[in-house]
Amino acid sequence: MHDSSGSWELPEDLRMLQQTVRRFMQQEVKPQEDKLPHDATEMPPEVLQRLQAKARSLGLWQMQTPGEWGGAGLSLLGQAVVAEEASQCRMGLYIHAAHSFGWDLPISIFKGTRAQIEKYALPVIESGEKTFVAITEPGGGSDPGRAIATRAERKGERYLINGAKIFISGVGQSKWGLVFARTGPSKGRDGITSFIVEKHWKGFNYKKLPVIRSYSPYELHFEDLEVPVENRLGEEGQGFALAEEWLVHERVPYAAAVIGVGQAALRLAIEWAKERHTFRSALADKQAIQWMIADSEIELRAARLLVYQAAWRADMGHDIKVDASIAKVYATEIAGKVVDRCIQIFGGMGVAAEMPLERWYRELRIKRIGEGPSEVHRMVIARDLLGSRQPARQSN
Repeated sequence: MHDSSGSWELPEDLRMLQQTVRRFMQQEVKPQEDKLPHDATEMPPEVLQRLQAKARSLGLWQMQTPGEWGGAGLSLLGQAVVAEEASQCRMGLYIHAAHSFGWDLPISIFKGTRAQIEKYALPVIESGEKTFVAITEPGGGSDPGRAIATRAERKGERYLINGAKIFISGVGQSKWGLVFARTGPSKGRDGITSFIVEKHWKGFNYKKLPVIRSYSPYELHFEDLEVPVENRLGEEGQGFALAEEWLVHERVPYAAAVIGVGQAALRLAIEWAKERHTFRSALADKQAIQWMIADSEIELRAARLLVYQAAWRADMGHDIKVDASIAKVYATEIAGKVVDRCIQIFGGMGVAAEMPLERWYRELRIKRIGEGPSEVHRMVIARDLLGSRQPARQSN
C-alpha cells in the first residue's frame, strides 16, 4: 500500500477495480437510475438483467462470495473500495452495490455444510437474488446475545420456532434467510443457534414496517415454524459466533458506503458553489462556504483511512472488532454532517426532491442506528481501552 516514493496509496489492482466500478456506476447505472422516481428502490427487471450481465462481464459479481463458489472473492479492503464507489448514486444507501453486482450472501452461510451451500447459496450466487438475516427483536437489538427471545425447540428431526423479529431488511425480496433463535436453557450468548429458513414455510409471517427511508424493513412472526434439523447452520450454541463474525465484517463496507455518499454530496455542493452567485459573488468566494467544504473533505479523508485500516487489518488476519466499531461510528456520523452541510450550501434546493440530498439525509440518519447504534460501538471501544491495564493497543 505504498508506492516507490514512500507515499500511501491503494494497490494497483484495487485502483483499477475502483476505476472500473466508478465507470460502471457513471455510464451504466446512473443513466438508468435518472429515469426512475425519486424514492425508487429497484430497477425494472429488464434493466436490472442488462446491468447484471454487464457487471458479470466485468468481473463485478458477488464481491465477498469466495471464488471457489463463483464470486469475486474480494478482500475486505477490496469490498470497501467497491462499496464506496457503488454507493455514489441516488439509491446508494439503500443498496451500496446498486444490486447490479448481485446481493452478497451473509458470510455465515459458507460455514455451513456442502449440502447447505449447494442447496441455498449456489442458486443465489447465480441469480443475484437477496437473502435476509433475522437477528433483531422487539425486545432489543443492540445486545443480540442476551436479547434474543425467539425460541427453537427440537422435536425429533425438526425444530419448532416461535417468536418475532423486527427491522429485518430484504424479506420481501428473498426466498430464504438466516434466523437466529435461542435453544436450550442458557439465556446468554452460548444459547443462540442459527437456522436456514425458507420464507414460504407455514408459520412464517411477515409485513412491512414503514420508516423514514425509501425502503421499508419487515416485521417477522414465527408460529410453530417447522425447520428440519439439516437446516441448522452449525451446531447448537454456535449462532452468536456466526452472527458476530458477519456483523463485524459488514461494518466495514457499511462504513465505506456512507463515505461514498458523503463524497458524492460534496461534489455536488462544490459544483453548485462555483455556479451560484449571491451578493455579487459566487458562493465559492464566501469564507463560510469554503470552510464547510474544507471541513467536509478533511473529515471524509479521515473516515476513509479508518475504514481502509480496519479492512487491511482484517485481511492481515487481525481481530478488528474495535477497528470496525471506530470506522462505523466515525464514518456514519461524518457522512451525516457532510450531507447536512451540503444541503445548507444548496439552500432551498437542498431539500427539494429534484436533488438526491434530502433522500440521502433521511437514509443517513438510519445508518447511525443500523449495524449497531453509535452509543453501543462507543461502549465496545471504551471497554477495550479501559478493560486492560496495558497501554491502549496500537493499530499497526
